[in-house]
Amino acid sequence: MLQNTFVHVPGVGLKTERHLWRTGVRSWQDVTAGAELRLPLGTATLVRRYIAESAGHLSAGNPGYFAGRLPSSELWRMFPEFRDSVAFLDIETTGLGGPSDYITTICLYDGRRIRYYVRGVNLQDFAEDVARYRLIVSYNGKTFDIPFIRNHLQLAMDQAQIDLRYVLASLGYKGGLKGCEHKLGLSRGELEGVDGYFAVLLWFDYLNNGNDRALETLLAYNITDVVNLATLMPLAYNLKLRETPFEESHRLPLPQQPELPFQPDVETIARIRRERGLM
Repeated sequence: MLQNTFVHVPGVGLKTERHLWRTGVRSWQDVTAGAELRLPLGTATLVRRYIAESAGHLSAGNPGYFAGRLPSSELWRMFPEFRDSVAFLDIETTGLGGPSDYITTICLYDGRRIRYYVRGVNLQDFAEDVARYRLIVSYNGKTFDIPFIRNHLQLAMDQAQIDLRYVLASLGYKGGLKGCEHKLGLSRGELEGVDGYFAVLLWFDYLNNGNDRALETLLAYNITDVVNLATLMPLAYNLKLRETPFEESHRLPLPQQPELPFQPDVETIARIRRERGLM
């Protein structure tokens, strides 16, 4: 879809892009082949210039060029072209970013391997691993996960980003990651009802009581976030394609669910709910 995109060109909005598609200019290849652009001269000149420039950045594997030019709700278009260098990311923390708050766990998933990091165990390995990727996909990462990592781990995190919060909102799906999952038919099984607040309780049960099963449950929760992001991304991509002439030709298959390295401990979940009056 990226090579059918024109809205990253200055002065070209969705209406003008649809006009180009309707008049037979459906791809960058059409522009470079000399297709007539039925646009004002200045706009047509910009389109030709930026499409030539865009082809160079795509060939160089530079998603940052497009991330800086596409509207937030249109960043989904980059996904297939950079799928081999994408990481789905989610963090768990002790709070919303106050001076005493910190990261407890981080999970990365690239569609092949699940990586997880735990404070006090291997959190220091995250910096080297995340540097392997050029595109980060998250839910609300733009305003929470990425700034939190920058502030608390002192990492630049300058990869291009697709924040599914904005893509899904443009499709009418809101209510947080769990709400979007539910509306789109994704189930969390025994983790149903476990949320960010409960993740904090799991961390302190592990930290204060030495309950390794609480940590395993927290990691199962965090890993489920990134694995579900890997399904939500192509699902949202396919839904957004309905707004274009490319719904059938560009549709992506949904990924197979990987085997998860941790399972939630239902006894730990039930005990914490009883102790906190969350039943």
